[in-house]
Amino acid sequence: MVKKILVWGGIAFLIFFVAFRPDSAANVVKSLGSTIMDIAQGFGDFFSSLVA
Repeated sequence: MVKKILVWGGIAFLIFFVAFRPDSAANVVKSLGSTIMDIAQGFGDFFSSLVA
């Protein structure tokens, strides 16, 4: 029950954030994407160094 409330609350917050602060929401998504890409690049570099 608590999990369901938290999920719906998170969805509502996400919709509110995108609707009323679209520039901030876009910056958050860009930042998260950049972080994920940096992590993937690090893993790729690690495995390339490991194999070579």
